[in-house]
Amino acid sequence: MTTTDIGFAHESGKTVYTVPEAFQETLTLRPEQVALRTVGGTQQITWREYGERVRAIAAGLAELGVGHGDTVGIMLTNRPEFNLIDTAALHLGATPFSIYNTSSSEQITHLFTNAANKVVVTEQVFLDKVTGAGVDLAHIILVDGPATGTITLAEVEANPAADFDFDAAWRAVQADDLATLIYTSGTTGPPKGVEITHRNVLAQIIALVNGPLRVGLDDRSVSYLPAAHVADRISGHAINLLTGIQMTTVPDPREVAAALPDARPTIFFGVPRVWQKIKAGIEGKLAAESSGVKKKLANWAIETGIAAARADLTGRGGGPVLAVQHKLAEALVLSKLRHAMGLDELKVAASGAAPIPPETLEYFIGLGFTVTEVWGMSETTGVGTYTELEKPRPGSVGRPVDGMELRLDTDGEVLVRGPIVTRGYRNMPEKTAEAIDAGGWLHTGDVGTLDPDGYLRIVDRKKELIINEAGKNIAPSNIENAVKAVSSLVGQVVAIGDAKPYIAALIMLDPDVAALRAKEFGATDADLATLATRQEIIDEVLAAVQTGNIKLSRVEQIKRFTIIGSVWEPGGDELTPKMSLKRTPIATKYAAEIDGLYAKDPADKVINVK
Repeated sequence: MTTTDIGFAHESGKTVYTVPEAFQETLTLRPEQVALRTVGGTQQITWREYGERVRAIAAGLAELGVGHGDTVGIMLTNRPEFNLIDTAALHLGATPFSIYNTSSSEQITHLFTNAANKVVVTEQVFLDKVTGAGVDLAHIILVDGPATGTITLAEVEANPAADFDFDAAWRAVQADDLATLIYTSGTTGPPKGVEITHRNVLAQIIALVNGPLRVGLDDRSVSYLPAAHVADRISGHAINLLTGIQMTTVPDPREVAAALPDARPTIFFGVPRVWQKIKAGIEGKLAAESSGVKKKLANWAIETGIAAARADLTGRGGGPVLAVQHKLAEALVLSKLRHAMGLDELKVAASGAAPIPPETLEYFIGLGFTVTEVWGMSETTGVGTYTELEKPRPGSVGRPVDGMELRLDTDGEVLVRGPIVTRGYRNMPEKTAEAIDAGGWLHTGDVGTLDPDGYLRIVDRKKELIINEAGKNIAPSNIENAVKAVSSLVGQVVAIGDAKPYIAALIMLDPDVAALRAKEFGATDADLATLATRQEIIDEVLAAVQTGNIKLSRVEQIKRFTIIGSVWEPGGDELTPKMSLKRTPIATKYAAEIDGLYAKDPADKVINVK
């Protein structure tokens, strides 16, 4: 190792420089403690068992020809087999990478061509997509049973390479070797493979444990986001390997809220849509509460918690009366609510990957959670900034993690430099040169402002800023969050107005909340398209837009909108797998609706906002 290598001070007392080296140290600390588990504990793997299976899988992969510098594709739901296979590949000096479960065969073709992998690990449900990619693969490994033209994971483990030296293999791994490829969502062109080295991973974990995630062997987390997303790959999988935090895998991300009472995490990361869904779930249960007294008490307690949170956030405090009320609310309702959610032992709640309405953060701080908002990207190996746990500031994404430099370019673009920054995109030197300048500064594409104390606020994506007919620059996410913060019925908002005289919007309903509203007015048989035309729904959405507009400047306010009567799924035409808006595809797909929003005589589905 060179003097420039990033060393992680492992709890074992040894300084380690690669992920396999860290994992081998973690195994020694509490070998009989559960490292990986499924919901309900139907499958539990101790650290000792984890180490034994990694050794066996690595030997089996070596028999298939996987070695130092090779790539291994993984297309799996969140299940312990992902962790086992990924870790085994890392011990060979190979580069495992994940494919989003929503990817089409055509998208998989691009990834496999770019990564040049000869081996892929998948499960029965994705087999047709993998084979349909038409890429020449040496081996397809299935984790859930046999199929023609494949081998099973059990067969891989049972057939080790002769004379394979496991310890020599992982000791040969260097800090500059690739630990993974994270493929971008591809909203502006073909997905780019962000190259993440072992040095990048260790630098990121050091930044996390020194910052927002002070975790160790007594902590628990949940793996439910796609492993192809940098958040789960690094802040979930890698931090498990380096710190010994226990991981519960949830194969269906829609079931994460139901899994929390079983997993009881001490650390939980959610993209904004997840936090909004949890909030909507609480509101739905309160709405369904048959006891008027209980409902009134719960609403009072939540409102009291939010009031206390806002008072603390302003630094003025709420006075003795609010303090007594808050103490009572905590004892009677809030503590019980956190327990029912499975979050009573939560130490850190984190939000990131997209802007979240400040009101949503205030809501969860009011419930008693310590919330950190983080900002980062695949190119920064995950978290680049965070709000310190003792100093929450809704609307800000905080200060840079230790070891990272941050400055704003002349146009406000956020530039960062440091050991967490990728070395570039796989086989795309031109794209790498566009993103990382000669001085090593990564041009993030985000526009931001800095508070006097260095806390960062993200305005929006540079390429997504709306420039209206008068030449005014407008941040669409600011508009969208202003509306989403008002009503849980609003699932997604797309602000439109480039080269237009005013702001208009496409609005998608949250299907779960819409179903609850349907019960209230006796329309349980109606589909989402029908509900989108119901006057009760239109009135609630209109009220949310009007309330949101109050928080916006005149030029930002939505003047017209239409409600889309379909569900936008992650990985579909409208949303990336991490649930960010695909603005250009949306503009193309809904061109007729958008034209209608600016027509002199709008169609019936267009709602004017007064």
